[in-house]
This record gives sequence, C-alpha cells and structure tokens, in this order.
Amino acid sequence: MKLDKVELSLPAGENYPLPRMLPVEQRFPSEAVTDVKQAVERTLAALPARPDVKGKRIAITAGSRGIPHAVEILKTVVAELKAWGAEPFLVPAMGSHGGGTADGQKSLLEGYGITEASVGAPILSSMEVVETTSVEGVPLYCDKHAHGADGIVILNKIKPHSNYKGDYESGLCKMMVIGLGKHHGATMFHSLGFTRFADIIPKAATAQLKVLPVVFALGLVENAYDGLAVIEAIPPEKMVAREKELLIQAKDIMGKLLMSSIDVLIVDEIGKNISGQGMDPTVTGRASSGLPGFVALPLKRIIIRDISEESHGNVAGMGVADLITLRVFNKMDLGSTYTNGITARNLEGARMPMVVNSDRQAIAVAIQTCVGLELEKLRIVRIKNTKKLHKIQMSETYLDEIEAKPNTFSVLGEGKPFAFDNQGNLIG
Repeated sequence: MKLDKVELSLPAGENYPLPRMLPVEQRFPSEAVTDVKQAVERTLAALPARPDVKGKRIAITAGSRGIPHAVEILKTVVAELKAWGAEPFLVPAMGSHGGGTADGQKSLLEGYGITEASVGAPILSSMEVVETTSVEGVPLYCDKHAHGADGIVILNKIKPHSNYKGDYESGLCKMMVIGLGKHHGATMFHSLGFTRFADIIPKAATAQLKVLPVVFALGLVENAYDGLAVIEAIPPEKMVAREKELLIQAKDIMGKLLMSSIDVLIVDEIGKNISGQGMDPTVTGRASSGLPGFVALPLKRIIIRDISEESHGNVAGMGVADLITLRVFNKMDLGSTYTNGITARNLEGARMPMVVNSDRQAIAVAIQTCVGLELEKLRIVRIKNTKKLHKIQMSETYLDEIEAKPNTFSVLGEGKPFAFDNQGNLIG
C-alpha cells in the first residue's frame, strides 16, 4: 500500500523559527581492534587447545545484526577452520528475522555482503529445526543444518538487548537459544515473555551446550565508533561466564546521548541492522516492551525520517516514535515487521506513529505538541541512527551546555540553518 499524501492542517502552520544546528562530536571510549584479520587469527591460536576438526563439517552462525567487519571476520574464521582441516559452512541464525523464511534470511546476509563468494564457504539456509533438549519444561531447538554438522561455531556480537535488562542480553547465549532456534524456536521461547529472558537464557544456553557440539564461540564487542573493541575466541565451557563479563564492557563503552535533555530528536534512519527495535532503547529510553531498566535523558518527541536499506522494510520498534514521514510509510514491509512482532510477543513496537508528509512537517508537529515548550529555548538533536552517535547535530541552544562540558562535547564547525528542498525534506 502506497500513500501519496496525508491531508493534514496544522493550526499553527509549519514555519516555526528553528535554531541553527551545530556539528558536534560526543566523546566515548575509543579502544578498537586495528587489524581484524590478525585479531581473529591470534585469538583462535590462543584457544587453550586447538579443536580437533580435521575432516569435520563445521557450522558457523551468521546473525541479522549489523556487525562491523562481518565479512572479514567470517572469511578469516572460515580460512582458519580450513587450515585446521575442517569443512566449514554458514547458517543464518536469526530466529524469525528475514520474514521467517529461508530465502529471506539468506537475503539479509547478502545485504551485509555475506555471500559464499565473499566468505569462502557455502551458506545453508533452512527454517527446519531439530528439537535438542529442554529447560524448565520449555523445548529447545537447533537449525537442522547446524544440528547435522560435526561441530558449531557460535559467533555473535554481545550487546544490550532492546526489550529487557539483565546479566545476559543479546549475545552468544541468545544466539544458541533463539538465533539457532529459527522461527519455531524463537516463537516458542518468546512465548515465555521478556520478563523471563534474563534468567532463562543462560540456563537454556547451558543446556544446549551439553547436547550441541560447540567447537568454540567468538564474542564481539562493538565500540561507539563503528569499530570492534573485543574479538575473543572462547572455549565452550567458559562461554556463559565470559559473556556476562563482556556485556558489562559493552554497556560501558557504547554510544549514548550525553546532553541533559532533548525536546525533538530527529533520527535519520532506523533498522534491524541498527537495533532489534530499530532504534536502541538504551539510547532513547523508550522500550516497546514496557519493561524497566531503560534509563535515558528526558526526551519529548522522536521523529523517524527513513529506514535503512539493510532492514528490508522491517520497521519493528517504530511504535515508540511519535512521528514518521511518508517516506518511511511507503518503504515499510508490514509482513516482515508483523512477523517479527508476533514472534517476539511485542505488538507495541509495530504500532504506527503519526504519519506526516515531510521532514519539515514532522518537526512542526513535534514542536506544536511539546507541552510547555519555550521556542527560544527549543533543543533539537539530529542523529543518523542510534549506533552512530559520536558525530551528531545539536541546536545552538545547547551552546552553554557544550561549553560547560569540554571533555564530553566538541563543536566541529559553524552553526547552519535547517535546509529543506521543495518537498519539505531535509537537505544534507
């Protein structure tokens, strides 16, 4: 369904006096791996004992989250396993993502540049699963290709989850339970509700480790600058304990919005490659699950301008925003979005915010609906997405705060007025 125009009359019009916007750098811990290939080779060489994989078929998990240097990491793992005499292949391990279909999941990987040619190994995509064991009466499942392999490499990014908080969130354990569980396993596990995830995920992963031939895990921790702070191979018997430690590090170094408050937050794009909920609620403070633990700065209105290409129209998480543009509406894939929401038992994230025609109109509606707002003090922040937070735009009304926090903010250039094209959409 396409929509040409929203017939909307704004009582106060659209031509608000908007503050000039400053290019600003926010400072975060910047430790990063400089040579990814070498880092993977070194950490695999540092495993306490090289796994005996000669002549064995080894499945490597490939997820739907955007991972910096994903192709290079997977290519290097494949090359190392081949050097050890193994026959590696990849399996999409992403629960119900990609519309819950084998072709959809393979297409998601291709969107990240992950193909047989780029990584040097076949990609076997299927939604069929095998029941492996159970935890607290809940059956657990594994992708049929991974289950039929002689060994499995669990590879994933360790990061805060977008729907709940705990010692275990998104990472290696969740990959074993939900990623490899495909649509069937993800649906079964999500039926428990997010309130149980923090407790049951490590228990379920421990149960899976007892019955699945995990060779090693490769844990990745991303910094706030689209780089990797950690690339670490972990023996299966240490995986659960080590993930807890790495999640603490991931939370400490991730990007955040460091100003004291925001009236209007303009988000250029959301997507599944950015966060499970399109926008990371650890950044915005708005979690569609409604669960506690998501603490962020006071924020009155959120505008979503677009969807990332890698998300393939999946706008899961848009429900926490206040406004979306017609551009977003016409790009969304409701089937993929709704499949994701139904599987996760989280319909709130798939709810439709107000749809407006243009960026200018979205900003005008946001301002008009901010109760008690003083226009001369209007605070606007614009970000590309909730992963790229080191270089952002802040309105000149933040100048006093910026100057008071020289270790937190740096102004990178002169302030410029908002620029719109003939359709009312932002230029630049």
